[in-house]
Amino acid sequence: MKTFFYMVFAAVALLTGCATIISEQSRKLVDTDVKFSRLRESPESYIGKHVMLGGRIAGVRNSIDGSRIEIVQFSLDDNGIPEESMVSNGRFLATSSDYLDDMIFQKGMLITLVGEIKGKITLRLDDMDYSYPVIAIRELHLVQGAPDRAYLNPPPYQQYNPYFYGYGYEPFWPRHNGLIIRPR
Repeated sequence: MKTFFYMVFAAVALLTGCATIISEQSRKLVDTDVKFSRLRESPESYIGKHVMLGGRIAGVRNSIDGSRIEIVQFSLDDNGIPEESMVSNGRFLATSSDYLDDMIFQKGMLITLVGEIKGKITLRLDDMDYSYPVIAIRELHLVQGAPDRAYLNPPPYQQYNPYFYGYGYEPFWPRHNGLIIRPR
């Protein structure tokens, strides 16, 4: 009986560990052939296609027409969480007709979204003109803090003590349960 309990517990743990942060409904719309590097070069050739992108928020701007989030692109892991690195293929704009409060969508937060490619817009970035691909948001997910890699890849057992924080390790619970906005 104990063995059966452990097998059921392990199966549940594996299934919940594979959960993605974007709904299956939105993921089915995504055209996986569209890579951000190619999208950045010629967004007009991909208008109408859906993509799943993520990165770090560089700023939020609200107007009468809606909201615009400027995002520094990072690649996504298998769960759809942006993988922070020193490598980015550029920036893009995510737009919404809804008001997106900049106190919630704060500069520096990680974000993942699925949206439709609408084209490009050229704006000033520092002292130069920068051409941004524009994505209309269908669904988005804010990642609370950086993904906890200690949770995803724990250190060897003898180096880890879940009750002592002195060595810089944190307990094994995920911190990427952020704000999720699903399609209506």
